[in-house]
Amino acid sequence: MKKIAVIPARFEASRFPGKLMKDLCGKSVILRTYEATLSTGLFDQVLVATDSELIYNEIVCNGGEAVMSHNNHETGSDRIAEAVGSYDADIVINVQGDEPFTNQSDLKKLIEVFEKDMDGEISLASLMHEMTNIADIQNPNNVKVITDLSGNALYFSRSVIPFPRDAAVKQPVYKHIGIYAFRKKALLEFYNQSATPLELSEKLECLRYLEHGKKIKMIATDHMSIGIDTLEDLEEARLKWDQLYNGS
Repeated sequence: MKKIAVIPARFEASRFPGKLMKDLCGKSVILRTYEATLSTGLFDQVLVATDSELIYNEIVCNGGEAVMSHNNHETGSDRIAEAVGSYDADIVINVQGDEPFTNQSDLKKLIEVFEKDMDGEISLASLMHEMTNIADIQNPNNVKVITDLSGNALYFSRSVIPFPRDAAVKQPVYKHIGIYAFRKKALLEFYNQSATPLELSEKLECLRYLEHGKKIKMIATDHMSIGIDTLEDLEEARLKWDQLYNGS
């Protein structure tokens, strides 16, 4: 089973433009993410797919592999699909460019989903982390996910799900971590489909897969990922990087 990791890297992020080129303790966010993914040793190939010559050069000039997108894309899945269309791969892992704390354990769990799925029923696998802080739960930048009893995604939302109608029922709230593993076939099918109603409403591409009946296996992780969507996130990431690697 051939595995490729692709990091979609759009320069003009709506909430924090240019965030991938911001400094994270001596290197850019995108380079940190690329190096973290490469260092896992899990993939036959790791590449960055970008619409930016600045990001392309950042990766290539530091010895990495990158491809330029030729089309404008609304989603990271579209950008990845264009990048890997001609590549020989069974499984494609989408590592978000603003997730520099991606680790080997989480990515290995995603790959194992497909190794165990002998009947090929699962189209995607992704990660989730339990949230307990009320402010985090209510923050629409934190995408929430609910699953069935087998751990398959039922819905993703920026709203609080499930709604705590009965305070006596202690139901965990999970944050969706934007790292996906796709069967290449499912990814290319997504690329050839139009955006769906719920996807357009929530602005969440993962809903397109659900609306077309794809099965998404969710894996719970205790790893605290920091997705960099704001300047405050970047400052938090710098503090965490210093704590982990510089002993501060």
